[in-house]
Amino acid sequence: MAERFLLHDHRGFRHPGPVEPLSKQAIRQVVKAALAEDLGAGDVTTRATVPRPCRSQAVMVAREPLVLAGLALAEAAFRLCSPRVEIRLRTADGATLRRGDEVLRLSGPVWALLAAERVALNFVQRLSGIATLTARFVAAVAGTGAGILDTRKTTPGWRRLEKYAVTCGGGRNHRFGLFDQVLIKDNHLAALRDCRPNAIVAAVLRARARYPRLPVEVEADTLAQVRQAVAAGADIILLDNMTLAQLRAAVALVGGRAKTEASGGVRLEHVRAIARTGVDFISVGALTHSARAVDIALDFR
Repeated sequence: MAERFLLHDHRGFRHPGPVEPLSKQAIRQVVKAALAEDLGAGDVTTRATVPRPCRSQAVMVAREPLVLAGLALAEAAFRLCSPRVEIRLRTADGATLRRGDEVLRLSGPVWALLAAERVALNFVQRLSGIATLTARFVAAVAGTGAGILDTRKTTPGWRRLEKYAVTCGGGRNHRFGLFDQVLIKDNHLAALRDCRPNAIVAAVLRARARYPRLPVEVEADTLAQVRQAVAAGADIILLDNMTLAQLRAAVALVGGRAKTEASGGVRLEHVRAIARTGVDFISVGALTHSARAVDIALDFR
């Protein structure tokens, strides 16, 4: 994965850009694993009931309004089952679809279409669900200047996929893992509670010395911690579980000397009110840990 961090400069700091799309090799690897999990020794129902030479046509269709993500993985599932499957894409990732819109059309051996069906749908339904929910959050804060960020609250093994889906919905990626950005949280500060002049200054200085090229973010639960984070020179200050009044006060305290990020229990119905406090970013764990898989079907013709 390409470097996604920026040099230390809080005046021009922004969160890293979108996760780049998966390579063909990475797509093949994750889809092969999913097919192996589903097929095992083979599709016994199709083997018992459908003659091998049978061919058919099918269409993948949206059963509800959605924002699409994961199309390349669905396509790979069918191609890996049989190179004789012909695929005609009808749209692209990031597209907004209405109920009844086609995603792709298929033609090929029935056994291959049935073997890949569930794996293909699992990928595109789950990832499109994340993209769709993200798009709703992005629309809710439109015009405020606040950006919507994801978190590390992802399905184990699916982080790259789910963070990609967030970008399809118009969101932006927070750190990809523990390696590409310093984020000093409450548990780090608790471990440094005896440091002088305070835990935040000590943590920021140590982070700068060890990783001078990485951006440094500090979690603040109180306005006092916000003041300490600003004084320490943090690039970003994460305002955790603060009220609207506290968020406005924190933004005023920071005064543009660092970027601000609101976090903690963010819900769609009140995200715009959070954005209007003046924060630069709003991180939403629900984008990946609570998104509902959307309704997409594969209909045989």
